[in-house]
Amino acid sequence: MQELLNFLMQFGNLNQQQIEFIVSKTTIVDIKKDHPFVKAGKPFNEVIFILEGVLRIFYYNNKDQEITKYFVDENHLLANPYKGEPMTEYIQAITYCKLLVFSEKNWNEISNTIVGWNEIVNNIFHKALLEKMDRRSSLVSEDATTRYLTFLEKFPTLANRVPLSYIASFLGITQQSLSRIRKKTSDETFFTKW
Repeated sequence: MQELLNFLMQFGNLNQQQIEFIVSKTTIVDIKKDHPFVKAGKPFNEVIFILEGVLRIFYYNNKDQEITKYFVDENHLLANPYKGEPMTEYIQAITYCKLLVFSEKNWNEISNTIVGWNEIVNNIFHKALLEKMDRRSSLVSEDATTRYLTFLEKFPTLANRVPLSYIASFLGITQQSLSRIRKKTSDETFFTKW
């Protein structure tokens, strides 16, 4: 729970009573590796905070290929930006995940009880949007090697935790291309050190 409190305190001040109230509104959920968490077309009105693990957001294109849209790891909130509407993507645990889940009812109770909560939430989602735009913008116009190097820079903890096929899909390249790029960049790094 301390991770959630540390996270929230970055965006506003909460007293001990408010903190206890927020904690009382959470449920801990464990998800096994590779387990689907949310399916496209289904409602997702909860708000989750990732204590441990990595979630992948993906969809199927018109060729029925999985396209990884985003990764979400520890100390991030995740919610459906279109409240009340079914999800258009899938959310899958790609590692074991431990989540704090706020039901829609409990989230609304927090919002209706804690003065300044909506401002804290707006600050959180504003920062998340900026991070998402920053992480994705460089991946759109660069060559494949630069996209991979940018991925390593923007997601430094994910490269060894996420299957190559998901990283390749996220970068918009084939897994074979990604393997060649990884070999080339690791060889260059090796020779640079000498």
